[in-house]
Amino acid sequence: MTDLTRLTASEIAGLVASGDASAVEVTQAHLDRIAAVDGRINAFLHVDTDGALAAARAVDERRAAGDELGPLAGVPVAVKDVLATRGVPTTVGSKILEGWRPPYDATIVKRLRAAGTVMLGKTNMDEFAMGSSTEYSAYGPTRNPWDTDRIPGGSGGGSAAALAAYEAPLSIGSDTGGSIRQPGAVTGTVGAKPTYGGTSRYGLVAFSSSLDTPGPCARTVLDAALLHEVIGGHDPRDSTSIPAPVPDVVAAAKLGATGDLTGVKLGVVKEFTGEGAEPGVTAAFREAVDTLTKLGAEIVEVSCPHFRYALPAYYLIAPSECSSNLARFDGVRFGLRVGDDGNRSLEEVMSLTREAGFGPEVKRRIMIGTYALSSGYYDAYYGQAQKVRTLITRDFTAAFTQVDALISPTTPFVAFPLGARTSDPYQMYLADLYTIPTNLYGGPGISVPCGLSEGLPVGLQVMAPTMADDRMYRVAAALESAVGTFTPPAL
Repeated sequence: MTDLTRLTASEIAGLVASGDASAVEVTQAHLDRIAAVDGRINAFLHVDTDGALAAARAVDERRAAGDELGPLAGVPVAVKDVLATRGVPTTVGSKILEGWRPPYDATIVKRLRAAGTVMLGKTNMDEFAMGSSTEYSAYGPTRNPWDTDRIPGGSGGGSAAALAAYEAPLSIGSDTGGSIRQPGAVTGTVGAKPTYGGTSRYGLVAFSSSLDTPGPCARTVLDAALLHEVIGGHDPRDSTSIPAPVPDVVAAAKLGATGDLTGVKLGVVKEFTGEGAEPGVTAAFREAVDTLTKLGAEIVEVSCPHFRYALPAYYLIAPSECSSNLARFDGVRFGLRVGDDGNRSLEEVMSLTREAGFGPEVKRRIMIGTYALSSGYYDAYYGQAQKVRTLITRDFTAAFTQVDALISPTTPFVAFPLGARTSDPYQMYLADLYTIPTNLYGGPGISVPCGLSEGLPVGLQVMAPTMADDRMYRVAAALESAVGTFTPPAL
């Protein structure tokens, strides 16, 4: 019988709908795969075996009753541990929420359940989504299936690694500065960041509220589009949710898969083609640009001069918002509580709890953000960073008067060895150099594999105007049709 774990999500959905495979068979195959390989990968923090099999049985019962199934019914999905899941542990990769079981589902999780997908469990991540390598998880690092001595990207390395290791055909991530796209690039998978507000943040444990964007991860562009269609759309519970329908991303992916980009104008970002990227990454990107040209796209160079200031602006805005958001984790209302022996004041208990519960990167960002927001420094730091954000938005707006979409490498380098950058935060932050501008702007971006360097995957990023998510799917699918998908060495 065909190895069900090697099929795409759309193929699995077809088998389940036709009755050629049951949802229970599909789910059990993936649970068996997780049991076989995740000890080496550590992609999952929690596997919900009973819940997954129950959901799969419900899909099979609906099919047997003749009910109409959705396009992803019976397809397993892994969910980044930043989204609240009712009755299932949600830790955000942190000791401060160890064992917490939310009493409700995030909107995205509700939509996944309503669509008939089967949630396998929760994936590993950098603590509170703060990191670029999934080495800052309180529960140990995730490893890259291409080379288990290397990082899988971050903060959503668990979601990407689960795909590359064939533990799940679909996964959900969140992207604050590149945490969907960057892991996708270094694991040879597809990661899409929707337009900010195009997917609901209700039930997403907040890091930086003006940047956080949940989104789909998959092994093919079409699968990512199918998942995007399920989770996207307006949510009245999220005040930042856009009251507009999801662009037809599935049709765009299917159109792109024909390999025809005639009439599409793509801008190569000048500021992302100079120094800073590894030679192998640059070479793979240039080959991909040549491929896009052969598919009919017109390529022009576009200058976005303020993109060079995106990294420092981001590392003032994001820590400032994190400092505010994480104030709620105080050892009083939920989660970890340390030192509450009846002899300490509330302030002492809070201090001891936060000291024990937060890891080094979270503490670093809280301190940076608190300083940037403090009296006398707000205008000099946070205020200035917001002005830079406005200039970056203007760069995007100007660029999109000239081209339909922008392209660049997703990351400056391929997956680096575990432990290589943890002692130098700045070098770690550079992993998101090319992805951060899109978050500051609020537009959509996708990473699609475009080649290999030193035997490791390289990603190409497509950036589109706000609420034009369909454009990025068309370009990404066209490139995928030409270069194919990438398979890691056998585990």
